[in-house]
Amino acid sequence: MDTGDTAWILASSALVLLMTPGLAFFYGGMVRSKTVLNMMMMSFSALAIVPVLWVLYGYSLAFSPDGSGVLGGFKRLGLDNISVESAYGTIPEYVFVAFQLMFAIITVALISGAIADRAKFSAWLVFVPIWVTVVYFPVAHWVFDFNEDSGGWIATKLEAIDFAGGTAVHINAGAAGLALALVIGKRVGWRRDPMRPHNLPFVLLGAGLLWFGWFGFNAGSAVGANGLAGLAFVNTAVATAAAIIGWIAVEYVREGKGTSLGAASGAVAGLVAITPAAGALSPFGSIILGIIAGVLCALAVGLKYKLGYDDSLDVVGVHLVGGLVGTLLIGFLAVGDVGLFYGGDLSQLGKQAVAALVVLAYSFVLTYVIGKLIDVTIGFRVTEEDEVTGIDQVEHLETAYDYAGSSTGGSNLLKEL
Repeated sequence: MDTGDTAWILASSALVLLMTPGLAFFYGGMVRSKTVLNMMMMSFSALAIVPVLWVLYGYSLAFSPDGSGVLGGFKRLGLDNISVESAYGTIPEYVFVAFQLMFAIITVALISGAIADRAKFSAWLVFVPIWVTVVYFPVAHWVFDFNEDSGGWIATKLEAIDFAGGTAVHINAGAAGLALALVIGKRVGWRRDPMRPHNLPFVLLGAGLLWFGWFGFNAGSAVGANGLAGLAFVNTAVATAAAIIGWIAVEYVREGKGTSLGAASGAVAGLVAITPAAGALSPFGSIILGIIAGVLCALAVGLKYKLGYDDSLDVVGVHLVGGLVGTLLIGFLAVGDVGLFYGGDLSQLGKQAVAALVVLAYSFVLTYVIGKLIDVTIGFRVTEEDEVTGIDQVEHLETAYDYAGSSTGGSNLLKEL
């Protein structure tokens, strides 16, 4: 085992963990003030539930060495048969356990943005453990387990390239978000009311935290402190920057102005798109990828109005579309006689398309079934009255901003002066 590799993956694990609170700020700023706590709590609940399941059986179902190409085995239940001396490549296996845990947490948290403003918190707490068990753990095995004998079919049989989770994380979460949005239905006043973000500084703060943590997400996926990690780090930086440019360019063409929400959304779109490609592209190719992702995701967020689904915070437009863009463009932009533009042929594009479409279909169908079952049993959506009143007060007995208290405090202060 290598101490440098170990230190870097431990640091990367902490960086990826920070992404979920960053997502809470990003999503929390985008909703109305009456639902900001509920939105942030949906992310924080993933931080509470997923680690327990990961230790009990999630890691085993994803990475146990006695598995098959479809699902991991049972030798790692409760993290059994792992000691401090156990190794995964050049790092302790416990460090790999920690790193992959953070991916599981952020993936389920991403889904929540599609159903903002209208979901019961109790229903969400039921959904999270079912979804990560039935959907995420198997897909993580398909994509991230490279064990020659028992690894996942996408990683070892199909040999599609997914460096850090374009399929397992972003296409997976985006398809799930679309399914839940269809199950739960549209918000009260959708299309009619503006439903503007209540706190754009929160949105920018969240995007910045996500970008910072994403260096651990992508560069950490090299599973070592090496040149591949350096390449992924640079590619993550430039693709994200280029995507901001692409998104804002679309805004200037359509509206004549560039917005802070557009800059934050463009950054996330670039981060999503470069995730599967971070280790396969050159920095120049990453710039091209970023610009394309920024433009296409900016255009894709408007599809919900044309197609009639209420994806509250554009999980579909950014994560599903961005994940598809990054996964498929590997077939064109990957270096080393792999991508079509670098001496390869269309075979890699075909592999990328199969991986993307299978994960999309698997996640969408199973999420729709899970969502429907929860909806017909305990109900997934709050009442119309509670939605209009605000989920924070109804679901959590608290509000993010005490306007009355601030007003009273100010009046008393003036009287004292």
